[in-house]
Amino acid sequence: MNLDARPIISEVVVVEGLHDRQAVERAVQADVWVLGGDRVAHRTLAELRRAATSRGVIVLTDPDGPGERIRRRVADAIPGVRHAFLSRRLARSSHGVGVEHAPDEAIVEALLQARQTVAAEPATAAEFSLADLEAAGLVGTPDAAQRRQVVGEQLGIGYGNAKAFVRKLNVLGVTREEWKEALVRT
Repeated sequence: MNLDARPIISEVVVVEGLHDRQAVERAVQADVWVLGGDRVAHRTLAELRRAATSRGVIVLTDPDGPGERIRRRVADAIPGVRHAFLSRRLARSSHGVGVEHAPDEAIVEALLQARQTVAAEPATAAEFSLADLEAAGLVGTPDAAQRRQVVGEQLGIGYGNAKAFVRKLNVLGVTREEWKEALVRT
């Protein structure tokens, strides 16, 4: 990708490791913070809280269990962060799964589609439930996991088991219209 043609991301992009940072910097112009693994230092969280108030923060972690745990830890500590997701399919190579293996175009698209978590009001019922996944064939069928992966890619929210997928739908503010469009496209 031509370095001069890289999109500019004004938010601070948070990644797990140095190779992830290199991949993001290859794809976009952005300030990239490296967490250095699943142990997130209090000092780093304080720096990111400050960045969140002035510029915003986008979390882009590997599409695996440790990446999801890091994402939750950062989101719990820093209100208002946005989340960018890469599918396992796009972030996989013969060397493994991770941001560093994704093509530049996939990283750009994930960052441009980043979603902010939505604070739920205590009296408000969740928009989506397991019944919605069941009705769409995303749970309880032989190909449910694969279908959830495809729908998660369409919505830009990543993959999750049924319970985690419902949580992502609700927390990341997916609308019924987006849901219906994603189901039609799969």
